[in-house]
Amino acid sequence: MSWIDWVLVFIPLFIVVWLGCKSQKYVKGVADFLAAGRVAGRYVISVAQGEAGMGLITVIALNEMYYNCGFAVSFWGRIAGPISLLLALTGYCVYRFRETKAMTMGQFLEIRYNKPFRIFAAILQAISGIVNYAIFPAVGARFLIYFLGLPLSFQVGGINVSTFALAMAVFLGIALFIALTGGQITIMVTDCVQGLLSYPMYAAIVFFIIWKFDWWTRMAPILEARPAGESFLNPYSIEKLRDFNLFYVFAGLVVTILGRMSWSGSQGYYASAKNAHEQKMGGLLGSWRSGFAGLMFILMAIAAYTFMNHPEYASSARKVRSELASKALSDAAKAPEMQKSVTQLKDYYKTVPVQKLDLAKGEVISAKKNLDNAYKDKTHEILKDIPGGKSVSQEFRTIYGQMLVPIALRELLPIGLTGIFCAVMLFLMISTDTTYIHSWGSILAQDIIMPLRKKVMSPEGHLMLLRVCLAFVCAFAFWFSLNFAQVDYILMFQQITGAIWMGGASPVIVFGLYGRKGTPAAAFVTMIGGSLIAVGGIVMQSTWVEHIYPWIISNGWAESVNAFLVAASAPFDPYIKWSLTPDKFPINSQELTFISMMASVILYFAVSFLTCRKPFNLEKMLHRGIYGDGTLKAPEKFSFRKIGKTLLGIDPNYTNGDKVLAWSVFLYSFAYGFLLCFIGIVIWNCFYRWPDSWWSHYFYLTTLIVPGLIAVVTTIWFSIGGTKDLMRLFRDLKTKQEDATDDGRVTEKQS
Repeated sequence: MSWIDWVLVFIPLFIVVWLGCKSQKYVKGVADFLAAGRVAGRYVISVAQGEAGMGLITVIALNEMYYNCGFAVSFWGRIAGPISLLLALTGYCVYRFRETKAMTMGQFLEIRYNKPFRIFAAILQAISGIVNYAIFPAVGARFLIYFLGLPLSFQVGGINVSTFALAMAVFLGIALFIALTGGQITIMVTDCVQGLLSYPMYAAIVFFIIWKFDWWTRMAPILEARPAGESFLNPYSIEKLRDFNLFYVFAGLVVTILGRMSWSGSQGYYASAKNAHEQKMGGLLGSWRSGFAGLMFILMAIAAYTFMNHPEYASSARKVRSELASKALSDAAKAPEMQKSVTQLKDYYKTVPVQKLDLAKGEVISAKKNLDNAYKDKTHEILKDIPGGKSVSQEFRTIYGQMLVPIALRELLPIGLTGIFCAVMLFLMISTDTTYIHSWGSILAQDIIMPLRKKVMSPEGHLMLLRVCLAFVCAFAFWFSLNFAQVDYILMFQQITGAIWMGGASPVIVFGLYGRKGTPAAAFVTMIGGSLIAVGGIVMQSTWVEHIYPWIISNGWAESVNAFLVAASAPFDPYIKWSLTPDKFPINSQELTFISMMASVILYFAVSFLTCRKPFNLEKMLHRGIYGDGTLKAPEKFSFRKIGKTLLGIDPNYTNGDKVLAWSVFLYSFAYGFLLCFIGIVIWNCFYRWPDSWWSHYFYLTTLIVPGLIAVVTTIWFSIGGTKDLMRLFRDLKTKQEDATDDGRVTEKQS
């Protein structure tokens, strides 16, 4: 990068760290450190949580997905539109959780079930969350190394220093510093500022990509060059896509409904709002929040796919593939016994000729036949017979897939935009690191250590414990990222590690907030059952290539195991297709997560039915009726006469502006996004099946043009609203009254 790029990276980064330091003065107690004093407004919550929730790892994960499935699958994702809309409008789970006044999920679980379950659940939650988070630093550091073209190691005074380890240490150090200084206050402030600074940066990158790659002459033709069943544009021709297909969409919808509130990676935000209504409105604003960010993430993958496969860029694409393959191989194959093969493969990469797709002759790109396989297949062929070589080959493919889009973008972006893009990615990396370190560290302190103590800690001692736990999470993530070899898509890894907690926790939380019959016994059994399925899946995936598959072969069970897998998946063919293969466990992470959740729901209801003797007092837990403090009006009971207001979540706490916001979200998401752009198109295709060229026009309009116009409005809207709300947050933190008992304890009054 040029000096201009470095200036564009370091000045915004300096502003963020400086504001983090300035905001620490507002931390006066535990509630400030854990929940930003519970005085945050809707725009601060929406902007900051959006920045934290996205993260660099999510960008890389989305790049992987879109590079491997294009737009086609996303069309069916519109099925989730009305569901997601209803969840946002009604404040499903989010509103009730804030009504409980719980500071952490564990505190809610103790109120709803009992203290032993809080501790047990928190242990699983911490294991799941910390392991899930622990690859984030690796992906972030690897992105920097590959995007900036840094060496994998360098010499200092005769000592070999790993660039990977150094990059992780530096940026984890920055994130930990922000998290330790002021907890949720500094995290929320820095995340909000990063979000506000990023809005114009997203816009600049989007406009450049649209200018650089003409949709009709470059993007669309290469997206159309796919075989039947693997279309990147036609959603009616995706049955041969294995991982990201219709079942992926369906399972994601189930996770959206059942898994609401169960993932606690940003739990500090769930308790930070002034009240339950403000929390709900912050979530509703999230429907408009993505703006140019969402557009940029899609365009990044499609632009990279075009650059790497369009014949016009064939020479530059060959250079990217050769560099990427050589670096990924050195990254994955570090063992001395592999170095001869590494040298052989690097020599081979240099000899791979320029590959050009002949679009005029109708040549296509498929999963089995594409321009990347010349590098991937040869690598597997050379390494497979070396001890440990198959695992290295898997890791090579994973790194190659993750870093392909970043390296391609490095070749595309001009001076200035290269620095802006790097700054955006650093913002996303730091914001997620700070939020996750805070969330998982506070769970260790609040929901495991504190409930086990008999004496109440002083506020100073409590804050020290929280900081020690945050530092532990950071140290573990560094160690894990340094030693763990990831072999699956990022989204799949996140699903399966998250399922250790979410598989069992989802029904426990949802039905705990809305049902009276759930019992502690049901919660325990559900959590254990869901977690065992997820852990079993992780073990099978990680040991399949080197141990389980060879063991099946050595015992002569290959034919019978394969027959069982094929028969079990046959009813769901072609979207679920299991068969015995040597390179990968047949059941993917999304399928394992779905199985875990369905089993957990059955367990929860069955055990609750058998053990419930007295319905739980929901009104007391939610501080409603005689248990309320009068700050919020009670939601109206459901009636068909007021069904419109009920579906939109409009209650007596809504101002006129809130009602306008609710209706605008409903009209855009439901009327336009679902009825017109989904149901209308499905009906049309029942009578006349669109060709790929028509779908090209459809996605150009609905994914680029309309969202682009809306992004212009929302960028201005959220920049103004976020700035005003941030100033208001500082004023409220200055004047708020401290409550020393608000530290996550469950008092007799709450239980």
